[in-house]
Amino acid sequence: MRRQSGVSVVDRYAVPAAGVATLAVLAVVFYYPVGTVFAAALGPDNPVVAVLTSEFYMGAAHGVFAHPLSVPGDVAAWAHATDVRVGWSGWLPAITVVHPGVSLGLVGFTAYQAVLSTVASVALGLPGAYVLARFEFPGRRTLRSLTILPFVLPSIMVVVGFVATFGQHGTVNDALAALGVGRVQFLYTLQIVVVAHAFYNAPLVTRMVASAWETVDASAVETARSLGASPLRAFRDVVVPQLVPAIAASALLTFVFTFMSFPIVLALGGLKLATVEVWLYARIQQFDYGTAAALATLETGLSLALMYVYLRYEGRQSAASAGGRSRPRKRLLGASGGREWALRLAGVGYAVVVAVVFVAPVVSMVVASVGGVTDPTLRWWRFLGTRQASGRTQPATAVWYSIVFGVGALAVALPMGVVVGAFSARGGRGRRLVDAALMAPVAVSGVVVGFGLLQSLAFGVDIAGTRVQLVGPLVVVC
Repeated sequence: MRRQSGVSVVDRYAVPAAGVATLAVLAVVFYYPVGTVFAAALGPDNPVVAVLTSEFYMGAAHGVFAHPLSVPGDVAAWAHATDVRVGWSGWLPAITVVHPGVSLGLVGFTAYQAVLSTVASVALGLPGAYVLARFEFPGRRTLRSLTILPFVLPSIMVVVGFVATFGQHGTVNDALAALGVGRVQFLYTLQIVVVAHAFYNAPLVTRMVASAWETVDASAVETARSLGASPLRAFRDVVVPQLVPAIAASALLTFVFTFMSFPIVLALGGLKLATVEVWLYARIQQFDYGTAAALATLETGLSLALMYVYLRYEGRQSAASAGGRSRPRKRLLGASGGREWALRLAGVGYAVVVAVVFVAPVVSMVVASVGGVTDPTLRWWRFLGTRQASGRTQPATAVWYSIVFGVGALAVALPMGVVVGAFSARGGRGRRLVDAALMAPVAVSGVVVGFGLLQSLAFGVDIAGTRVQLVGPLVVVC
């Protein structure tokens, strides 16, 4: 009875108190800063309207907001005059939308590159999901664990790896030069941005779809086969419908992440291929806070709406999940046959793509740090030691700050995460609302949160006559 009473006290008082404390911290470090951005965007100057009615930002869609009564005619004329051309740009296919005097605008281009990145991520991730879900082979668990690697690599490290691989003197161009093909300009193109986004997000597609593939009910497939369905028909009618929700959900998340992409686009595309996030950062640098707030508000509204759709899907999948009998995995290196050899050949081709997109950037970065293969040197490592001894910017100091910020953020986030998990496990009528509120930080970009902190707590706010300000490492941890 004592134990039950103790558990009851914890459940009734301690958990709700921890929940209130978690919401208080989120209110200070997230909701209030982001709220100040919304307030600035919807203030008296109304910069949101200025952005929505600007052809630079909205392209042909600006007419929907500038003169909505003439929209049908405008859209018809634009659609009639638009010419979509499919061709090749070097070694990659290129899709060009041509329209005299009218462009997609900044927001339209951001969505366009996000769609291309999503398609590339799904195309690269699905074969990996098929292999992990349907075959057994040595190192399968290790390979599945490595699909999380892009999520733990800093974005700037990925950029360095792609420069070392696809730069003018990178691994790929050196190989092309050795073959007599000549060097190709990969950097600062839309194609390299799409490939870099696929590096990050294809593993997400692989993990989500592989998990769904492993739970496909084997009895349903066997029933279809026993009724005379061919393997292709059984796959189309039984397996595909069970995979579509996972594919759609992973594509939705990929679109959200690539729409809000910042370091990859900034470093590999520059202002030439600026997206909303990059232009938002540029506006902050130019102290144009009104336009920055408007862009941040529109971007956040779209990402929150898409995240809500994803949460609805996740809730339905959890409610509809059934414990069917999963299909056994086959041996990847099994008996030889026509179909087996075709699968192996396709596997070799996919392995080459994986090596170029995923392995080469990491390996090239390491090789470039020692001067390359032809002229190895440790001069760059010695340079770090020299900077540590005499330079104003010392590498050890940067490493120390990284550790401090990481440990500080962990100390705040870990107990909050435990509380969030406890509330999510409880269920109840308000669970979906709580999940949506707690998932909001995932749907809001770091640039938007940083902008909100900058113009609120970092600059300082007056509360009851007292100036409250976050400075130094504390604001970074927040």
